[in-house]
Order: sequence, then C-alpha cells, then structure tokens
Amino acid sequence: MSISHTQTASSTGRARLFRNLHTSGRPLVLPNAWDVASARVVEDAGAAAIATTSAGVSWSLGAADGDRLGRDLAVGLVARVSAAVRLPVTADIEGGYADDPDGVAVTVRDVVAAGAVGINLEDAHHAGPAAAPRPVGEQAERIAAARQAADPDALFINARIDTYLLSAGDPETRLADTLDRAEAYVAAGADGIFVPGVTDPAIVSALAEGVRAPLNVLAGPGASTVEDLARLGVARVSLGSSIAEAAYAVVRRGAREVLTSGTYETLAGALDYGELNDLLRGPVA
Repeated sequence: MSISHTQTASSTGRARLFRNLHTSGRPLVLPNAWDVASARVVEDAGAAAIATTSAGVSWSLGAADGDRLGRDLAVGLVARVSAAVRLPVTADIEGGYADDPDGVAVTVRDVVAAGAVGINLEDAHHAGPAAAPRPVGEQAERIAAARQAADPDALFINARIDTYLLSAGDPETRLADTLDRAEAYVAAGADGIFVPGVTDPAIVSALAEGVRAPLNVLAGPGASTVEDLARLGVARVSLGSSIAEAAYAVVRRGAREVLTSGTYETLAGALDYGELNDLLRGPVA
C-alpha cells in the first residue's frame, strides 16, 4: 500500500492528537464502533477519536471473537473506517493475528498503512480449551516487535492485560501481577495500559497510581461513571463490545416481536433513515 507525503503528514497529526488525548483525570472516552456506519454515528455524536471493537468487527464479518477473524479482513475494516472519518482511529487487533512477534510486526505495519494511529494488543492467548494470559516475557516480545514496526510518533500502543477479565491467577496477588505485567509491557514499548474487567474503585485507583502510563479501563452498565473514573486517575474509558451487543439485542427483540405478536414497538426510537443516510453520503472532506 503506497502512502503519499500528504497522507503521512495527516496521519502524523492524527497520531499526535490521539496521544495528547490521554490525560489522567480527564479521560478520553471511546464508544467503540465496528463498521463504517457505527464509526460515522460515533463521530457525529461528538467523540474525540474512533476505536474499533474486535468482537463487534468479528461478528459483523461473520467470525467469532478471539483471534479467529484473520489479518486481511481486520486490516480491510480498519482501512474503510479510517477513510470514512476525520478523527484519529485506534484499532483493536486482538493478539496481533499472528503466532509470533514477527507476525505481530506485519500486522502492525499493515494497520498503520491502513490509517490507524493506535492499536490495542492483548495478552490473552486463545489456543486451547480456555483463554489464558501469555507468559509475561512472551507478550513483552510481541509488544517490542509492535514497537519496532511503528515509530512512537505514528502509533500509540495500548497494551491490554487480561488478568482481571479472565480471573487469572491468585486473587490475592492479581493486582501485583497486573502491575508487574504493566511494568514489563511499558518497558517493551507500550504507550498505555488497558485493564478490562476491573470495576472496584479501589483497584482502579491502585492501578492508576501504580502504572507508569495512561490507564484505560472498560466501562458499561454497573461500572463507575466517567466522572468517577476521572477522579480515580483513569486516562481512557472504553465501552468495548457493549454498544454492538446492545445493537444486536435490538435485532433479536425486534425479530421476536414481529414474529410472535406481529407488532413493532421494539423499533420505536430508531435513528431516522434520512439522518443515517446523510452521514454516509459522500466522502469525508
């Protein structure tokens, strides 16, 4: 994929903007999108950046989440979203769609060429009967490969730690284990640390204090408000796959309603056809 000087300058500006949006106590809020239409809707709602959700992307393209989608389809989606919005785009690339660090580097180069200025790279390994965190050293090598594949001025690497999401290890030492992973990942080249699965304000506060990088947490129903998370020192708040899940819930409720009662109340309050169509009309200026 060839990149012009103008494209490079524009991408560098977006990358710089995206990096500067990560401020402890004044978090970047990311309602994650999964296709061009959802990205345009999120942009129109006033978001400062666009983040993809790997689960939503995978589902929309006919695959299960968990490194099952494949690099080409994932990169193609990033390219379409990046071309469709004016905002910086950060891509959830799961485990890098690769078995080894060299493969992660290939994915990162492709994603940057597709227009992304940020990535999420998770340490969960989905081989075997159940997902589990990769060994720290192994994941650090994958992060280092990602860092070598893209200059810090061009790409913000958000290293995801799944110790809490997967309830991995001893609960008594989980916080210390997470902080150890964060330290190793930052040393390997990560710019930010993402710890999904944490809702306890005391743990969020301890992570914000103990991590030497902007802290990203996953929010949704039952989690602290953005304002409360800001007070705890969080620098980035993501909604992950929750908006996509809510959208598909409407599909199921609407389908069941019309197929059983023959009514359509589930569809009340839908986004207007003309408004949505206008969001997708014509290229980005």
